[in-house]
Amino acid sequence: MSESEFTPDDRPVDVYLDLLRVRMDTEDYQLLLRVVEPVLEAIDEHRLSGVDLALDGGDEELPQEVRDEAALVIATAVTGRLDNEVVELDVDDTGPVRVVTDAATAADPSRLGEIADFIRDRHRQNEELRGIAEASGLPTDF
Repeated sequence: MSESEFTPDDRPVDVYLDLLRVRMDTEDYQLLLRVVEPVLEAIDEHRLSGVDLALDGGDEELPQEVRDEAALVIATAVTGRLDNEVVELDVDDTGPVRVVTDAATAADPSRLGEIADFIRDRHRQNEELRGIAEASGLPTDF
């Protein structure tokens, strides 16, 4: 289905969720909904700043496919685009990192390298700040 085939009531995220409902195992789909529904509600109510999202599943372990689809559902809700992709970047300091990006960026090795460089720099800055906080007797769990 192309975006020109949407009815006025169709939101890309709803279309994507409908596709996932057909494609995914029922149990995995229900797990996915439990993860994304609070975020989708926050997006609808324009209160994203107060939402804490962790795709680690909390008490239960989320399968990687469910994590990836949850990230894509949220990206679709935020961007309104259906061409988002999850890519795994090898970042030396932190190991592999999964990010969501648009299809054009996912296909551009140069751009993916820039994103990996940004993640490396951010990790280095966080480690420096963590060291400063530790030396100052401040909490280091940021």
